[in-house]
Amino acid sequence: MPASVSSTVIERSPWPQSSAQFHPEPRRHVRRTEPSRTASIEVSFGPFRLLPTQFLLLERDKPVSLGSRALGILIALLECPGALVSKQELMARVWPGVFVEPANLTVHISALRRALRDGRDGNRFIINIPGRGYSFVASVAIGCPVEPNEDESRTARHRQA
Repeated sequence: MPASVSSTVIERSPWPQSSAQFHPEPRRHVRRTEPSRTASIEVSFGPFRLLPTQFLLLERDKPVSLGSRALGILIALLECPGALVSKQELMARVWPGVFVEPANLTVHISALRRALRDGRDGNRFIINIPGRGYSFVASVAIGCPVEPNEDESRTARHRQA
């Protein structure tokens, strides 16, 4: 059963710039004494939910098969929905410190659009501003999964017994 979600519609980035970036290796020198405030953020749009800190895109409750570069592009676009994100910024973010041709970005944007079924069934998520960049144009809701309180958990366990 999916957790219920508390959400609000936003226009600015819901998480700090650094927390949305994917780090395949955990930083061993960083100790956290309290949970990260972005640990449970969900970004919802259409039938999709993005869990940026887990680097996971779900359609309803099923994982969407999407490469890490395309997912990185999606995260970058969702950090500032409705705003133009330049091609240079996306390439620097997804391929840091590596020279890549703009065609690489185009290929991954295409894969992302295909996975989202962008342009089909009335769905429009990503638009291109020719020569400049891309913008995420769908409504976005930011939320945190609501954990059941202890009484609800006990009641649910009692019903199952």
